[in-house]
Amino acid sequence: MSDTTPLVEAAWLARQPPGSVRIVDLRWALSGPGALEKYRAGHIPGAVYVDMEHDLSRPGGPGRHPFPAPEDFARTLGRIGVLPGTHVVVYDDGNGSVAARLWFMLRVHGHERASLLDGGYAAWVKAGLPVTKEEPAITPVPPPALRLDTSRLVDRARVTELLAGRKERGGRRALVMDARAAERYRGETEPVDKRAGHIPGAVNAPFSGNLKEGRFRPPEELRALYERLGAAQAAEVVASCGSGVTACHTLLALELAGFPAGKLYVGSWSDWSSQPAASVATGPEPG
Repeated sequence: MSDTTPLVEAAWLARQPPGSVRIVDLRWALSGPGALEKYRAGHIPGAVYVDMEHDLSRPGGPGRHPFPAPEDFARTLGRIGVLPGTHVVVYDDGNGSVAARLWFMLRVHGHERASLLDGGYAAWVKAGLPVTKEEPAITPVPPPALRLDTSRLVDRARVTELLAGRKERGGRRALVMDARAAERYRGETEPVDKRAGHIPGAVNAPFSGNLKEGRFRPPEELRALYERLGAAQAAEVVASCGSGVTACHTLLALELAGFPAGKLYVGSWSDWSSQPAASVATGPEPG
């Protein structure tokens, strides 16, 4: 097990010798200015751009952002010079809701030396640290051998089973947490998928609740937050969102809070809601 911390500060990253860590720019949004254009306009020196849609996902479902095949993900890592012992630090536009996807993918594929830059690009700029338009010259390396831990992933069938009332380990139930904003959870708006609402039985845990002034809350505050949602009593915790991206922010928060490793419903709402026969709930979850 690596002693690499899940979060690093901008000041720490600025002190690292050039080339000692692989910095990844993972700015991305469903709409607005293109992420690559943002990267080319200015990024942290040494950072290499990775594309959320093409490098960390694949077409064909289930859901909008299914994981790429391990061999494809390995080729992406090889292309950006990631060796088995490379410390990867990833950032996005500020809140980590996209960067956490790569952090989780690295960890679940067996690459333990992965960290997220707390506060992201905004924290780097606010600290008065330099930015550049120069793209680093990266020497590709052979694709690393990856081992996907499928025990950290669940599909629609497993979520259905967990929420059907099946009890696990000593009578405790599983907890499914929806990391989307409250208005999407309640079904008041749905800007992306065809159906609005949430998975019946899932509780709302917006990823924004993990943050204070754009950075992760202290571990004790995260612990209290997720204890209130029932994580301490759950047999297992599953994180869901729109398409398996921002739910990784929840999984990082759970680790920071000291809970056992959570699981990701990769397809999330984009998978669940695409099934005509799937039941959908709206409004606040009772209780």
